[in-house]
Amino acid sequence: MSVLSGKKILLGVSGGIAAYKTATLVRLFIKAGADVQVVMTPASKDFVTPLTLSTLSKNPVHSTFYNEEDEDAKWNNHVELALWADLMLIAPATANTLSKMVNGNCDNLLIATYLSAKCPVYFAPAMDLDMYKHPSTLASFQTLKQFGNTIIPAESGELASGLSGEGRMAEPENIVAFIQRDLENQLPLRGKQFLITAGPTYEAIDPVRFIGNHSTGKMGFDIAECAAQLGATVTLISGPTTLQVQSKNIALVRVTSAAEMYAACHQYYPEVDVAICAAAVADYKPKFAADQKIKKSENTLTLELEKTKDILASLGQSKENQFLIGFALETENEIENAKLKIQKKNLDLIVLNSLQDKGAGFATATNKVTFIDNNFDIEAMPLKSKEAVATDIINKVISHYEKNS
Repeated sequence: MSVLSGKKILLGVSGGIAAYKTATLVRLFIKAGADVQVVMTPASKDFVTPLTLSTLSKNPVHSTFYNEEDEDAKWNNHVELALWADLMLIAPATANTLSKMVNGNCDNLLIATYLSAKCPVYFAPAMDLDMYKHPSTLASFQTLKQFGNTIIPAESGELASGLSGEGRMAEPENIVAFIQRDLENQLPLRGKQFLITAGPTYEAIDPVRFIGNHSTGKMGFDIAECAAQLGATVTLISGPTTLQVQSKNIALVRVTSAAEMYAACHQYYPEVDVAICAAAVADYKPKFAADQKIKKSENTLTLELEKTKDILASLGQSKENQFLIGFALETENEIENAKLKIQKKNLDLIVLNSLQDKGAGFATATNKVTFIDNNFDIEAMPLKSKEAVATDIINKVISHYEKNS
């Protein structure tokens, strides 16, 4: 999943020959999962039509403050457009538009929208070789960077004048890649390695039957996706589940039994910064699993069970600098049992679920949790979607690193 997925991008198009490239640019943003609106200067419509960009963006294109041909037309609210955007890109940014941006010369809808923007602003210059190197243009670059705007440098190549050199607007693919890299570098979990467990474990009775539970793995998968979206590299170790990962930053390791999950966790744990154990691991397994299917011959069947290895406790024992989060699903004495688990398993934070709470637990789209840290500070949360709970958990991790930075 691209870091641009779900982003609201406002594309400003000014009047240069490179405006024809904005059709491809809009397509690439849409393909990355972004929502795009376009604001054009009147001059830019000589190079690319509003109909083209409207069709590709699936949104109306704005170029004037109001439609002079429609007496009942509403004005195009530049403030509303600016506040809508998560980021603004001006491409191509001509020398004329750059000068207006620097000096606040607000004579068109694009500049009015730019001056109202509170989001990050990127600009991709496009002009002829000598214009690009002119002192006034270089001064515009410097001033706009001082304003907090980000330049996407022009590339070298054949120019509209017939000359060849620097000044060609960056290719659409390179613009998108530039913005993606810049956004990724700003993500709060950039460079952090996560280990997350999810789903149930199945402990074999025979080749057909097993001991398991009703966990779907959704909570752990949602935590993994949330961490990845915020820049983390995630190893997700999952028991049997039909769920799939979306982010390229998640490496999915599928296991079946508690023993397999134990081995996988200890393989990756030494290299991670954060471990979140959301899996519902079986506490017991059959001491002897039959090689063949057990036939139904008696009225009763006795199974001898033995404890599985405690994955969370073992990670707590070997913890060095990892931030370790566990889950507790309780039915009685919830807070006290969770506190004991924090101490016994050397946890930094525990996420407590109670089966007494409607909408919490296995096989639901929602969860209701209480956070308890290793200082026994308690924070009870309302019923939320599991995606929202995942965000709350990841925010706890971010807060931990902010406090210790």
